[in-house]
Amino acid sequence: MKNILALIFLSLFLLPFTSFAQIQKYGRDIAIQEKTNISEILSEPSDFEGQTVLVEGKINEVCPSAGCWMILQGDKEGQEIKIKVKDGDIVFPQEAIGKTAIVEGTVYKIELTQEEAVEYYSHVAEEKGEEFDPASVTGAVTLFQIKGLAAEIR
Repeated sequence: MKNILALIFLSLFLLPFTSFAQIQKYGRDIAIQEKTNISEILSEPSDFEGQTVLVEGKINEVCPSAGCWMILQGDKEGQEIKIKVKDGDIVFPQEAIGKTAIVEGTVYKIELTQEEAVEYYSHVAEEKGEEFDPASVTGAVTLFQIKGLAAEIR
C-alpha cells in the first residue's frame, strides 16, 4: 500500500514537469484562441495589415546573431513568414529550429526603395553568413511580417 501511495505521489509530482516542460514561452501570454493560416495572410496580406493574429508553423530559421527574428513555414509548400521582435525584448534560441511555434503578433508592412532593399537583404545575408548579389534586387520591395508579441515553442 505504501508503494502504491508513493507511486501516486511521485506521478502527481512529476506530471507537470513532463507534460509542460517541452513548451517554452516568450513574451506575454497568448491571448488569441483562433489561429489564422499563414497561407491566408500571404494570399491577401493587405487585408491583415494592422491585425493581431495567431499563427503556427515549423521554425525554419532563427536570427543567428541576436535571436530577434524567426522564419515560420507556412501551411502550404514554399510559404514562409518572418516573425520579428524588438531586439532584446524576446530572444529566440537557435535550438528552436525544426520545432513548432505558435505566435501571436501584429501583421505589418515594410516598403523599401531599391536602395533600402539592397541594404536590407545585404544585412540579412550577413547575419546568416551568406553571399548576397545586390544586382538581384531590381526595384522597390514590399514585405509583410509579423511583429511578435507572444510565442510558444514546442
